[in-house]
Amino acid sequence: MTQPETTGAAPGTPSMISMQGVNKHYGDLHVLKNIDLEIPTGQVVVMLGPSGSGKSTLCRTINRLEPIDKGAITIDGVPVPAEGRALARLRSDVGMVFQSFNLFAHKTVLENVMLAPLKVRKLDKAEAKKRAHALLARVGIESQADKYPAQLSGGQQQRVAIARSLAMDPKVMLFDEPTSALDPEMVNEVLDVMVALAKEGMTMIVVTHEMGFARKAADRIIFMADGSIVEDTDPETFFTAPESDRAKDFLGKILGH
Repeated sequence: MTQPETTGAAPGTPSMISMQGVNKHYGDLHVLKNIDLEIPTGQVVVMLGPSGSGKSTLCRTINRLEPIDKGAITIDGVPVPAEGRALARLRSDVGMVFQSFNLFAHKTVLENVMLAPLKVRKLDKAEAKKRAHALLARVGIESQADKYPAQLSGGQQQRVAIARSLAMDPKVMLFDEPTSALDPEMVNEVLDVMVALAKEGMTMIVVTHEMGFARKAADRIIFMADGSIVEDTDPETFFTAPESDRAKDFLGKILGH
Protein backbone atom coordinates (compact mmCIF):
# COMPACT_ATOMS: atom_id res chain seq x y z
CA MET A 1 0.00 0.00 0.00
CA THR A 2 1.47 3.32 -1.00
CA GLN A 3 1.45 6.17 1.49
CA PRO A 4 2.62 9.31 -0.33
CA GLU A 5 4.14 12.03 1.78
CA THR A 6 1.28 14.39 0.91
CA THR A 7 -1.37 12.31 2.68
CA GLY A 8 -0.47 13.13 6.28
CA ALA A 9 -0.93 16.35 8.18
CA ALA A 10 2.07 18.60 8.68
CA PRO A 11 4.11 17.69 11.77
CA GLY A 12 2.58 19.07 14.96
CA THR A 13 -0.81 19.86 13.41
CA PRO A 14 -3.77 17.62 14.22
CA SER A 15 -5.60 15.99 11.34
CA MET A 16 -9.06 17.35 10.55
CA ILE A 17 -10.30 13.73 10.59
CA SER A 18 -8.54 10.93 12.42
CA MET A 19 -9.69 7.29 12.53
CA GLN A 20 -7.77 4.81 14.64
CA GLY A 21 -8.48 1.10 14.74
CA VAL A 22 -12.09 1.56 13.63
CA ASN A 23 -14.13 -1.64 13.36
CA LYS A 24 -17.78 -2.09 12.48
CA HIS A 25 -19.94 -5.20 12.19
CA TYR A 26 -23.46 -5.80 10.91
CA GLY A 27 -24.18 -9.05 12.74
CA ASP A 28 -21.54 -11.52 11.52
CA LEU A 29 -20.50 -9.26 8.65
CA HIS A 30 -17.27 -7.39 9.39
CA VAL A 31 -17.77 -4.25 7.25
CA LEU A 32 -14.88 -2.08 8.54
CA LYS A 33 -11.65 -3.81 9.52
CA ASN A 34 -9.11 -1.88 11.62
CA ILE A 35 -9.37 1.37 9.68
CA ASP A 36 -6.53 3.83 10.34
CA LEU A 37 -6.90 7.11 8.48
CA GLU A 38 -5.57 10.65 8.87
CA ILE A 39 -7.05 13.42 6.72
CA PRO A 40 -5.47 16.87 6.99
CA THR A 41 -7.42 20.12 6.72
CA GLY A 42 -8.22 21.11 3.15
CA GLN A 43 -7.63 17.71 1.61
CA VAL A 44 -10.09 16.23 -0.91
CA VAL A 45 -10.27 12.47 -0.49
CA VAL A 46 -12.19 10.34 -2.98
CA MET A 47 -13.14 6.85 -1.80
CA LEU A 48 -13.45 4.21 -4.49
CA GLY A 49 -14.19 0.52 -4.40
CA PRO A 50 -16.69 -2.14 -5.41
CA SER A 51 -20.18 -2.22 -3.89
CA GLY A 52 -20.08 -3.61 -0.37
CA SER A 53 -16.45 -2.63 0.19
CA GLY A 54 -17.33 -0.46 3.22
CA LYS A 55 -16.72 3.00 1.78
CA SER A 56 -20.22 4.40 2.46
CA THR A 57 -20.21 2.89 5.95
CA LEU A 58 -16.82 4.49 6.65
CA CYS A 59 -18.15 7.86 5.48
CA ARG A 60 -21.22 7.54 7.73
CA THR A 61 -19.20 6.59 10.85
CA ILE A 62 -17.39 9.93 10.76
CA ASN A 63 -20.41 11.79 12.14
CA ARG A 64 -21.80 8.74 13.97
CA LEU A 65 -24.67 8.07 11.58
CA GLU A 66 -23.26 4.56 11.94
CA PRO A 67 -21.98 3.66 15.42
CA ILE A 68 -18.66 1.82 15.56
CA ASP A 69 -17.83 -1.30 17.58
CA LYS A 70 -14.23 -0.46 18.31
CA GLY A 71 -11.70 2.29 17.70
CA ALA A 72 -11.62 6.09 17.91
CA ILE A 73 -12.67 8.91 15.58
CA THR A 74 -11.77 12.56 16.11
CA ILE A 75 -12.77 15.64 14.11
CA ASP A 76 -10.51 18.68 14.42
CA GLY A 77 -8.96 17.12 17.52
CA VAL A 78 -12.31 16.44 19.26
CA PRO A 79 -13.41 12.82 19.84
CA VAL A 80 -16.76 12.06 18.19
CA PRO A 81 -19.24 11.60 21.08
CA ALA A 82 -21.57 8.60 21.11
CA GLU A 83 -24.76 10.61 21.61
CA GLY A 84 -26.43 13.66 23.10
CA ARG A 85 -25.89 17.37 22.69
CA ALA A 86 -22.14 17.08 22.17
CA LEU A 87 -22.80 14.84 19.15
CA ALA A 88 -25.37 17.31 17.78
CA ARG A 89 -22.82 20.12 18.14
CA LEU A 90 -20.13 18.13 16.36
CA ARG A 91 -22.53 17.11 13.58
CA SER A 92 -23.21 20.78 12.90
CA ASP A 93 -19.52 21.05 11.90
CA VAL A 94 -19.82 18.18 9.44
CA GLY A 95 -21.88 18.71 6.29
CA MET A 96 -23.36 15.57 4.74
CA VAL A 97 -24.80 15.16 1.26
CA PHE A 98 -26.48 11.84 0.42
CA GLN A 99 -27.84 10.14 -2.70
CA SER A 100 -31.32 11.31 -1.73
CA PHE A 101 -31.66 15.05 -1.27
CA ASN A 102 -33.60 14.94 2.03
CA LEU A 103 -35.07 18.41 1.51
CA PHE A 104 -38.20 19.54 3.36
CA ALA A 105 -40.94 19.34 0.72
CA HIS A 106 -43.19 21.90 2.44
CA LYS A 107 -40.49 24.57 2.64
CA THR A 108 -39.10 26.69 -0.18
CA VAL A 109 -35.53 26.31 -1.36
CA LEU A 110 -34.58 29.46 0.59
CA GLU A 111 -36.29 28.19 3.77
CA ASN A 112 -34.52 24.82 3.46
CA VAL A 113 -31.14 26.56 3.43
CA MET A 114 -32.06 29.00 6.24
CA LEU A 115 -33.49 26.42 8.65
CA ALA A 116 -30.40 25.00 10.38
CA PRO A 117 -28.58 28.35 10.80
CA LEU A 118 -31.73 29.76 12.44
CA LYS A 119 -32.42 26.75 14.70
CA VAL A 120 -28.92 25.48 15.49
CA ARG A 121 -26.61 28.46 15.06
CA LYS A 122 -29.30 30.90 16.34
CA LEU A 123 -28.52 33.27 13.48
CA ASP A 124 -30.55 36.46 13.05
CA LYS A 125 -33.26 35.92 10.41
CA ALA A 126 -32.06 38.73 8.12
CA GLU A 127 -28.49 37.41 8.33
CA ALA A 128 -29.63 33.81 7.65
CA LYS A 129 -31.60 34.98 4.62
CA LYS A 130 -28.67 36.95 3.25
CA ARG A 131 -26.34 33.99 3.73
CA ALA A 132 -28.82 31.59 2.12
CA HIS A 133 -29.12 33.79 -0.97
CA ALA A 134 -25.33 33.99 -1.22
CA LEU A 135 -24.99 30.20 -0.96
CA LEU A 136 -27.71 29.58 -3.54
CA ALA A 137 -25.84 31.95 -5.85
CA ARG A 138 -22.64 30.03 -5.14
CA VAL A 139 -24.23 26.76 -6.31
CA GLY A 140 -25.89 28.48 -9.27
CA ILE A 141 -29.56 28.37 -8.33
CA GLU A 142 -30.40 31.67 -6.62
CA SER A 143 -33.17 32.20 -9.19
CA GLN A 144 -34.99 29.15 -7.74
CA ALA A 145 -35.03 30.46 -4.14
CA ASP A 146 -38.82 30.77 -3.85
CA LYS A 147 -39.67 27.43 -5.46
CA TYR A 148 -40.41 24.21 -3.61
CA PRO A 149 -38.16 21.14 -4.02
CA ALA A 150 -40.74 19.29 -6.14
CA GLN A 151 -40.53 22.08 -8.73
CA LEU A 152 -36.79 21.49 -9.25
CA SER A 153 -34.81 18.92 -11.21
CA GLY A 154 -32.79 16.31 -9.34
CA GLY A 155 -29.57 18.16 -10.09
CA GLN A 156 -31.01 21.41 -8.75
CA GLN A 157 -32.29 19.66 -5.60
CA GLN A 158 -28.86 18.20 -4.94
CA ARG A 159 -27.29 21.64 -5.31
CA VAL A 160 -29.80 22.95 -2.74
CA ALA A 161 -28.73 20.10 -0.45
CA ILE A 162 -25.09 21.18 -0.84
CA ALA A 163 -26.01 24.84 -0.12
CA ARG A 164 -27.96 23.71 2.96
CA SER A 165 -24.89 21.84 4.27
CA LEU A 166 -22.64 24.83 3.58
CA ALA A 167 -25.04 27.12 5.47
CA MET A 168 -23.74 25.64 8.72
CA ASP A 169 -20.21 26.71 7.80
CA PRO A 170 -18.91 23.15 8.25
CA LYS A 171 -15.29 22.17 8.80
CA VAL A 172 -15.76 19.01 6.74
CA MET A 173 -18.09 17.95 3.91
CA LEU A 174 -19.00 14.29 3.43
CA PHE A 175 -20.54 13.23 0.12
CA ASP A 176 -22.01 9.71 -0.08
CA GLU A 177 -22.71 8.86 -3.74
CA PRO A 178 -24.13 12.38 -4.33
CA THR A 179 -24.80 11.85 -8.05
CA SER A 180 -25.89 8.20 -8.19
CA ALA A 181 -29.63 9.03 -8.11
CA LEU A 182 -29.37 11.66 -10.85
CA ASP A 183 -30.07 11.43 -14.57
CA PRO A 184 -26.76 11.47 -16.49
CA GLU A 185 -27.27 14.99 -17.86
CA MET A 186 -27.61 16.38 -14.33
CA VAL A 187 -24.47 14.78 -12.90
CA ASN A 188 -22.01 17.39 -14.14
CA GLU A 189 -23.88 20.38 -12.69
CA VAL A 190 -23.48 18.83 -9.23
CA LEU A 191 -19.89 17.72 -9.80
CA ASP A 192 -18.99 21.24 -10.99
CA VAL A 193 -20.15 22.66 -7.65
CA MET A 194 -18.09 20.03 -5.83
CA VAL A 195 -14.99 20.79 -7.91
CA ALA A 196 -15.37 24.49 -7.05
CA LEU A 197 -15.65 23.61 -3.34
CA ALA A 198 -12.52 21.49 -3.56
CA LYS A 199 -10.61 24.37 -5.14
CA GLU A 200 -11.72 26.66 -2.28
CA GLY A 201 -9.96 24.39 0.21
CA MET A 202 -12.90 22.57 1.81
CA THR A 203 -11.94 19.32 3.56
CA MET A 204 -13.98 16.72 1.67
CA ILE A 205 -14.55 12.98 1.66
CA VAL A 206 -16.40 11.85 -1.44
CA VAL A 207 -17.74 8.33 -2.05
CA THR A 208 -18.40 8.17 -5.79
CA HIS A 209 -18.22 6.16 -9.00
CA GLU A 210 -17.44 9.27 -11.03
CA MET A 211 -13.90 8.59 -12.19
CA GLY A 212 -13.56 11.92 -14.03
CA PHE A 213 -14.27 13.78 -10.79
CA ALA A 214 -11.82 11.57 -8.91
CA ARG A 215 -9.03 12.38 -11.37
CA LYS A 216 -9.83 16.07 -11.54
CA ALA A 217 -10.65 17.09 -7.97
CA ALA A 218 -9.08 14.55 -5.60
CA ASP A 219 -5.83 15.15 -3.76
CA ARG A 220 -5.92 11.55 -2.66
CA ILE A 221 -7.61 8.29 -3.63
CA ILE A 222 -8.51 5.68 -1.05
CA PHE A 223 -9.47 2.34 -2.57
CA MET A 224 -11.40 -0.07 -0.35
CA ALA A 225 -12.26 -3.73 -0.72
CA ASP A 226 -13.82 -6.13 1.79
CA GLY A 227 -13.85 -3.55 4.58
CA SER A 228 -10.17 -2.66 4.37
CA ILE A 229 -8.15 0.17 2.82
CA VAL A 230 -6.22 -1.54 0.02
CA GLU A 231 -4.59 1.49 -1.61
CA ASP A 232 -4.04 5.06 -0.42
CA THR A 233 -2.33 7.21 -3.01
CA ASP A 234 -2.64 10.16 -5.40
CA PRO A 235 -5.01 10.03 -8.41
CA GLU A 236 -2.27 9.87 -11.06
CA THR A 237 -0.62 6.86 -9.40
CA PHE A 238 -3.94 5.10 -8.76
CA PHE A 239 -5.27 5.43 -12.29
CA THR A 240 -2.01 4.75 -14.12
CA ALA A 241 -0.16 2.33 -11.83
CA PRO A 242 -2.43 0.66 -9.25
CA GLU A 243 -0.49 -1.77 -7.05
CA SER A 244 -3.11 -4.30 -5.97
CA ASP A 245 -4.90 -6.88 -8.09
CA ARG A 246 -8.20 -5.72 -6.56
CA ALA A 247 -7.66 -2.15 -7.79
CA LYS A 248 -6.50 -3.33 -11.24
CA ASP A 249 -9.60 -5.52 -11.54
CA PHE A 250 -11.87 -2.66 -10.38
CA LEU A 251 -10.36 -0.16 -12.84
CA GLY A 252 -10.48 -2.69 -15.65
CA LYS A 253 -14.22 -3.13 -15.15
CA ILE A 254 -15.01 0.57 -14.66
CA LEU A 255 -12.76 2.07 -17.32
CA GLY A 256 -13.36 -0.78 -19.75
CA HIS A 257 -16.92 0.45 -20.45
